[in-house]
Amino acid sequence: MEYLADNSQYTVQDNIYIPMRDGTQLSARIWVPLVAWKTPVPAILEYIPYRKDDLTRKRDDMNHAFFASNGYACVRVDMRGCGASEGTLEDEYTLIEQEDGVDVISWMACQEWCDGNVGMMGISWGGFNSLIVASKQPKELKAIISLCASDDLYSDNMHYMGGCLLGDNLSEASVMFSFNTLPPDPDSAGENWRKMWRNRLENETPWIKKWLEHQYRDKYWSEHSLCENYSSIKCPVYAVGGWADGFTNTVFRLLENLHVPRKGLIGPWGHKYPHEGVPGPAIDFLQEALRWWDHWLKGIDNGIMQEPQFHAWLQDSVPPSNSYSERPGQWVAESEWPTKNTSEKILHLGKYILHPHAHAHGGNEDDFLSIQSPGSVGISSGKWCSYTATPDLPGDQREDDGGSLVFETEPLEKDLSILGRPCIYLKIANDKPQGMLAVRISDVALDGKATRVTYGVINLTHRHNDESPSPTPINESFNIKIPLNGIAQTFPKNHKLRISISTTYWPLTWLPPEPHSVKVFYHSSYLVLPTLSVEKENFRRLSFGEPKGGEHLDTSKILPGDHNWLIHRDLANKKWIMEVVNDNGCFKINETGMEVKRSSREKYSFIDDDFTSATGETLTYNSFTKGGWHTSVETRTVLTCSKEYFYIHATLDAHESNKRIFSNNWSYKIPRHNV
Repeated sequence: MEYLADNSQYTVQDNIYIPMRDGTQLSARIWVPLVAWKTPVPAILEYIPYRKDDLTRKRDDMNHAFFASNGYACVRVDMRGCGASEGTLEDEYTLIEQEDGVDVISWMACQEWCDGNVGMMGISWGGFNSLIVASKQPKELKAIISLCASDDLYSDNMHYMGGCLLGDNLSEASVMFSFNTLPPDPDSAGENWRKMWRNRLENETPWIKKWLEHQYRDKYWSEHSLCENYSSIKCPVYAVGGWADGFTNTVFRLLENLHVPRKGLIGPWGHKYPHEGVPGPAIDFLQEALRWWDHWLKGIDNGIMQEPQFHAWLQDSVPPSNSYSERPGQWVAESEWPTKNTSEKILHLGKYILHPHAHAHGGNEDDFLSIQSPGSVGISSGKWCSYTATPDLPGDQREDDGGSLVFETEPLEKDLSILGRPCIYLKIANDKPQGMLAVRISDVALDGKATRVTYGVINLTHRHNDESPSPTPINESFNIKIPLNGIAQTFPKNHKLRISISTTYWPLTWLPPEPHSVKVFYHSSYLVLPTLSVEKENFRRLSFGEPKGGEHLDTSKILPGDHNWLIHRDLANKKWIMEVVNDNGCFKINETGMEVKRSSREKYSFIDDDFTSATGETLTYNSFTKGGWHTSVETRTVLTCSKEYFYIHATLDAHESNKRIFSNNWSYKIPRHNV
């Protein structure tokens, strides 16, 4: 990556405290162009809980130094209870978080270096709160960029999908359990740092408890979900995602439902900024963002809003792999979304086949195939939200397909391209009152290797809606609709398109209370594909340019990291274990002298057909060292279950100078509500 910031054009102010309406002080790092002291400039806010002084410092320097070099003041704020900011963080996207965001924007607009025009941007949490703060309509906020985020906190936010409990619900809760209990840097927070840390430790309650207490869509999720009121957004929105990320569907919904100027961009990336995007190709996203800010914050007519509304990376076929450095393909540009360049292609299910014509090989409406999947189906599913830092992408699907119903086309007579969200309609019967289905589309190459293209899951008790789940009628047929995740993909000539259906998808989703068998009445079932016409050259954009950034943070590697997924099969005890290793090693920020060590491990296991043996366990370790100051925090969370309950056990240990200064543990028993 090329670094273009000119640090002679701006100054950086550390640990500037911004007062909130209740008196709490939030800590900010601010990049101010020198010219702004004479001629005020627009400002850009990023507002997240991930520690500006150390953990995001490298990314902050890359992004905000770039914008500061191009005439924007940038304000990077630690949310309350995080980093050097006062208070405690009690949950995600709360009302107080939104109010704090509005207060920060108001404060920025009143500073002598700001001309009163403010933009807001961020990835993941910062993308979420850009949307939700914009919905509060602060008058100074003129535009936002939201990356890898969601408008729906229940069904599209690491917690639940199709009413199924996601494994990422546990891992994300563990991430925040760890972050919420870290100490501020004394050089930033001052002599009050120890009191602030103690306050965080004493007020922490593992968030997984709250998230498991709300297993279907209720007010807890809906009152802060933008999808409940798209009209609350009044400013322009640029929505960005990646096909390897978990939040891609949001881009489609925002383009379709917002009533403001908007653009969408989806590349091949995981949960990353596009200029750091993996799988590649990464793009010069900061320059694209600069064009957006120039138009909406400076009023420069640079043509960005005359360009196509939506750009998507149309992926070519690749062999299956748990990690890719690049995904070959091409940019497809659509003037609007929904686009008129897609049409519905229907493929009917037959006996193990997919065919353009119903009843292609005879049969009657009562014909069915049954499936009861082993708990190991999902071994090749990868992670719901891929950071592509570990081999967390889906691998060869053939092993999972061995425990699934498989329906396959004949070799394709020509290339088939799709863009959008496929959907499958099934007529089924279930032999238990609860259960789930996972449906995958795969690209099957000439050698038989199967690459997953997209997927969807559904908790069968949520077959009508997510608000009021109900047990399924036992051994009685009913119809269900399963939307699959959005994708842009070309299936090449002579390859096959495969549909795989299973009753488990562990550990991407939690196992049902018990094994169950589903009948699929295939003559009454079909797949709808959004096929794309790529005949018109004017619907393509050749390139966004090579990635560039601002300053490069000077760091020293002290200990190497280790990223891996390990699978253990204990045949004697019929136990299956998946272990996710995410060890970031140890590095030193040479500018500040801070040494940071971070690691986490996740384990997911079950025993044979005993789905109540399902266990998820997470361990995190974080330490910070500067001179004679040394602190560390360790957390452990274990999630188990019976048919009727989830059980949570969590522990926390905090150390200063290798002496334990705080310890706590929690145990909870939470009823399962049709999950």
